[in-house]
Parts: sequence; structure tokens; C-alpha cells
Amino acid sequence: MGMILHFLRNCFWLIVPVMLMNVLLMGKLPKMYQSEVFSRSIPVWVVAGENIFRLGIFVLPLLMQLQITRPGQKTGIVLYLAGLILYFSSWAMQIWFPNNQWSASRWGFMAPSYTPLVWLIGIALVGDSLYVPIYYSPWIYIGLSAVFLIFHNLHTWIVYTRAHAEC
Repeated sequence: MGMILHFLRNCFWLIVPVMLMNVLLMGKLPKMYQSEVFSRSIPVWVVAGENIFRLGIFVLPLLMQLQITRPGQKTGIVLYLAGLILYFSSWAMQIWFPNNQWSASRWGFMAPSYTPLVWLIGIALVGDSLYVPIYYSPWIYIGLSAVFLIFHNLHTWIVYTRAHAEC
């Protein structure tokens, strides 16, 4: 029972609000973000890289201890919360103000793709140790996150570029 309780206190709980937001708000985003448009004609290697590294950043937190006792973990929770606010704000701009200059710009359109960097670094700092006895450093999670975000942002760049080339 003790081991089960340990695994219930993992950093995956920090992923849950992001997943809920994605599920609840995805349908409210403009058409360019909807699956039929967003996923169309993306190179297989971009989709594969994005999905492989997404899996890593969603699964590894299951093994990361969720505790906030050390200074680095406290910094991590602040970054995580600030990152959630930035991420939510980037979605909110696209949902509520899709035609304003910021939302219509490349950087505004891509904001939901690059703002996760902040909350992902927060998770890395909070979950600075694993439940399993293998070497781990927060840099491993930051590295996985960075590679995921390279693919994810490339995907978003392609969508934006394609949409504006069609205009």
C-alpha cells in the first residue's frame, strides 16, 4: 500500500490541468487549430517526432516524485503556475480575440505551441527525483520537452505558413 501511495504523489498530477484544458477548449479554437486542418499534410517525420516526445513528457511524470520541499522545487511550482497562466492566456487570445493583430500574427498563432516551455520547465524542477532507482536529472525532462517543442512548433509553423500561402 505504501508504494501505491508513493505513485499517487507523482508529477503527472501537474499534467492533468493541461489535459483538461486541452479537452475542454480544443473545440472552441479557430478552424486552423481543428484537427482536420491542423493535421493535414504534415510530414510524417514531424508527426512521429512530435508524438514520440509528447509521450515521453506525459509518461515520465508518472515516475517523478511530486513534492515541494527544496528551493528548486519551489521555483518549479512558481514557473509551472506562471506557465499555466501564459498557456491559458495564449489559448484565450485565440478563442476570444482570433482576429486581432496579435492572434493573427505568426507569433500569436504559435503562442499555444511555445508557451508550454515555461510549465514544462516547472514540472522538471518540481519532479527532480524519480521513484525508481535510476540516474535522473531535471535536465532529462527539460531535454525531452525541448525536443518535443521543436517538433510541435515546427508543426504549428507549417500550419500557419500553409494557411497564409493559401490566402
